[in-house]
This record gives sequence, C-alpha cells and structure tokens, in this order.
Amino acid sequence: MNELLKFLVKYSSWFLFALYVTASCVLLFSGNPFQHHVYLTSANVASSAVYRTANSVTSYFSLRDINEDLQRRNSDLELEIYRLKEIIRTHNQKVYADTMTVDSALARYHFIIADVINNSINHSHNYITIEKGRLDGIEPEMGVMDQNGIVGIVNVVGDHTARLISVLNPYLRLSCKVKGAAQVGSLVWDGKDPGEAILEELPKHARFVKGDTVVTSGYSSVFPEGVPIGTILSGQRDREDNFYTLRVKLFTDFSTLSTVRVIRDNMKTELQTVEKELEIKDEF
Repeated sequence: MNELLKFLVKYSSWFLFALYVTASCVLLFSGNPFQHHVYLTSANVASSAVYRTANSVTSYFSLRDINEDLQRRNSDLELEIYRLKEIIRTHNQKVYADTMTVDSALARYHFIIADVINNSINHSHNYITIEKGRLDGIEPEMGVMDQNGIVGIVNVVGDHTARLISVLNPYLRLSCKVKGAAQVGSLVWDGKDPGEAILEELPKHARFVKGDTVVTSGYSSVFPEGVPIGTILSGQRDREDNFYTLRVKLFTDFSTLSTVRVIRDNMKTELQTVEKELEIKDEF
C-alpha cells in the first residue's frame, strides 16, 4: 500500500496533466461542431481498422472448419456425379443390347454387356479388364466380342470384374477360317501391329483373295461359327510345310475399346457332358 501511495505521489503531476488533457479534449470535441465531426470520423476509421483486423484473425482461425465443410460438399457432389454416371452407363448398355442385331446362327447364345475399365495394346502380352464378374454370370473361357469382331477370352473372374486375354496376346490362339471356305487355321498375334494378326497353318489347297473376310471356325465352345475377325491383307506359302500364312487386318479397334459382349453358350454344359461321356466310352 505504501509503495502504491509513493507511486501516485511521485507521478501525481503526470496524472494531473492527463486529466487536464482529457477534460480539454472532451470540452473541445463536445462544444465545437467541426472538431466533433473530425473526432467521430477519426473514431470510425480507427474502429473500422480494428474490426477488420479482428475479422481477419477470426476468419483465419475458421479456415479449417470452412475447408472441412467444402471437402464434405465436394465428396457429396462427387458421389452424386458417380451415381448419375452409373445411371447413364446402365441406360447406354440397355440401348446397346436392345439395338444389337443377332445372327440366327447365334440363337443359342446369350450376350452379357460389359464396359471395359482397363485395356493395354502396347505390351508384348496384353490383357483387358471388364466391370462384370462372377455375380453377373461371367465364367472363365467365355468368348468376348464387340460390335465389330472378336476381342478375347475370359481368363480370370472375380465377383464384380473379370480379366480377358486379349487377341493382342501371343498366348491366345483362335481357330479361324476364310469365310465361305472349310479349311481351318490358327489366328495369333505376332506382337507387331495392334491392328493386325497372323492366320497360320492354313492348308495349301485353301482358296482366298485379298480382302476376303476371316471368321471363327466354330470348332470350340468359346466362339460360335462365323464371328467376324478381319480381312486378308496378304498371304504367303511356307515352302517347307506347304501351309499358308495370312496377314489379317482386324475389325476390332483395340485403341478405342469401350463396350463388349461376353458370349454365354446356353448349350455349353450339355456339350461338355456329352463330350465327357464320349471320352469315357473311347477309353473302353
């Protein structure tokens, strides 16, 4: 308490000076209109600056909450966009299936429409992934085609997706023939041009001309007979084996592959059962 009294006595002149200045300012600004106006204007400017500073500080600390809210809104919008895309995709698949013309020779077959979600054409061994799987009726060793021609064969199947061995893969060999002829050869990709393949082992007595259509032979349960593959670009005979080797321009453009048809053979189980019984009888 004594220290406080000493402090007040020591600086009493300064306190008295401040009191006089304050009283003078009050009398000056309250009694004179011009000075009062200047005071109010200056006070408003100062208070505005203080408010702006305070608002900036408050807004800075609120940025995290605002950002989290924006992230939630963006997530909701992305989910809505994905839902709309799914509706459009389903509609397009239905239109694609409804407008698809089916040859009478394919009456025993059923098509499962699927979208391509991954596709490679530049590797030495290319594969394709589709967004349909086991739960959609996809099984291994099902043939796959698009509106132009063959695409590949189902290799690995998951619940919702499946992987195909592409025609652009040397592991895949297809039994094919020239349309209108009976001689059969094997189609294989030579790893060069993704728009071309090789038809090998075509017997020497086969007849063909440049531009003839190459189709599947039907000698397997994977592809029915007559599925288009491509057209003949050129051919040459192997002098040693007396077989023709044809270069074929593929109908399917693998660089723009988007929607495909997976072929389900409704008689596959019956054929497998009959063939198995025949194999058993042959053993005896």
